[in-house]
Amino acid sequence: MRYVKLGSTGLDVSPIAIGAMTYGEPERGHPVWSLGEERARPLIKHALEAGINFFDTANMYSNGSSEEILGRALNDFADRDEVVIATKLRHPMRPGPNGRGLSRKAIMTEVDHSLRRLGTDYIDLYQVHRNDHATPLEETLEALSDLVKAGKVRYLGASSMPAWEFAKALHLQREHGWARFVSMQDHYNLLHREEEREMIPLCLDEGVGTIIWSPLARGRLARAWDDARSTARSATDGAYADQLYSPTEEASNRAIVDAVGRVADAHGVSRAQVALAWLRRRPVVTAPLVGAGSVQQIDDAVASLDVVLTDDEVRALEAPYTPRYDWQGISDEAELDAIRARVPGMALT
Repeated sequence: MRYVKLGSTGLDVSPIAIGAMTYGEPERGHPVWSLGEERARPLIKHALEAGINFFDTANMYSNGSSEEILGRALNDFADRDEVVIATKLRHPMRPGPNGRGLSRKAIMTEVDHSLRRLGTDYIDLYQVHRNDHATPLEETLEALSDLVKAGKVRYLGASSMPAWEFAKALHLQREHGWARFVSMQDHYNLLHREEEREMIPLCLDEGVGTIIWSPLARGRLARAWDDARSTARSATDGAYADQLYSPTEEASNRAIVDAVGRVADAHGVSRAQVALAWLRRRPVVTAPLVGAGSVQQIDDAVASLDVVLTDDEVRALEAPYTPRYDWQGISDEAELDAIRARVPGMALT
């Protein structure tokens, strides 16, 4: 494994990260596709043996169960100082006031809950799970910086938001001398390249590394187009997947998936390896998040590091792409209402 720096930091991470949303007790999260502890532990151990040291989860995944499973496995199978644990906060964790969001109260509460569930006394990368428009940004940023000063968190990261909001946050952090976001976890793959317009240039300019969620487009890039919903997870995605990959773009998406298949056949590798190899060529990408549900998926992701695409192959993969609406992954109606209130007339659906 050849490790890379996370953005402009000195932190060494594997260029493949394990996305632990896949792991969680089914009765606490996703009964159709999440893997309970007995099935998750061998996969986490296998990832470690393959040299992967970067693991990403969130407090909301399976209502905290993902953090618990990941924490116990890393405690049993790894040296804590050799692994990089990333988690996130913002989404609802309990009913009632202050059970969600990025207020100082919520941040100070949720970091302690995550530390307890993970079984560690520090989090390597603490990320805001998208923005919270109901809380002043300055309040959020100062509270996060205080966590770094307190030693509970080593680095700060953000996730999907408009580039102008991220630029504003970085400016405020610099202006006030607060700990800065060193990473952006965003939605980027061959079927969704809208981040190339603003977010990726911004991250390049600011020295921010990107961590990619849904690098295989929820499995669409890992198999033939007609088999796009052949897995348990993809079959239950429903309207959410249609928001990410609109049916109106089907012709373009199908052409891209077909191109991935042709390149994969030429190399004698899997489609997933080609899609991940394309990401590795992109500027500012630190690591894709692989929600591995099998040993083969982990091995495929690691093998992608040895796939070298030619310039002609990259052009063939990119040529069918057409611009599409970028909704920034907002699925929460309360969040949409808050944005609509601040930006009258904005057509968010």
